[in-house]
Amino acid sequence: MSNEEFDNLKEELMWEGSSVVMLSSAEQKFLEASMAYVAGKPIMSDEEYDKLKQKLKMEGSEIVVEGPRCSLRSRKVYSDLSVDYLKMLLLNVPATVVALGLFFFLDDITGFEITYLLELPEPFSFIFTWFAAVPLIVYLSQSLTKLIVRESLILKGPCPNCGTENVSFFGTILSISSGGTTNTINCSNCGTTMVYDSNTRLITLPEGSEA
Repeated sequence: MSNEEFDNLKEELMWEGSSVVMLSSAEQKFLEASMAYVAGKPIMSDEEYDKLKQKLKMEGSEIVVEGPRCSLRSRKVYSDLSVDYLKMLLLNVPATVVALGLFFFLDDITGFEITYLLELPEPFSFIFTWFAAVPLIVYLSQSLTKLIVRESLILKGPCPNCGTENVSFFGTILSISSGGTTNTINCSNCGTTMVYDSNTRLITLPEGSEA
């Protein structure tokens, strides 16, 4: 599309409240470089473009995440990986339950002094709840999670063969490592063997396999 059509589309999306158009300076630079390349007037080298794209991937930008595709240079089929923030959040659920249990246990052994503070007249109850009780529970839950699960990262992406989304965990649970920066998993739908790389944020097929 032309620059005018692009600007009109951007303005229309902004009026509709789309978050896609609220881009960072790096994302804007990436889009400009992509459009310039398509127009046959590149504004940066391939190396600079790849570095910028990788930087945005590591920051969790959605504009660089693409579905299954084939590389003409390497002749490989691959897909992009993105962070599964929902499952990352759910990692804290067990520790949050434990932290709440400890919180209520502490309330019990102190003769329900904490309950008394929670029932104080406003604004004292609000201040104690949101500036003391909640931060304490969050701190306890995060500390317990980090004690059990270290350097955790959950990545998701579509299978290059059938497009089904699959998830893989990277990290250490109770000193047991997931296996480093790459995981080999089988697609939950078609059974295709895939290699998840947390450094490049790419899904590739092992050598000799076919999509």
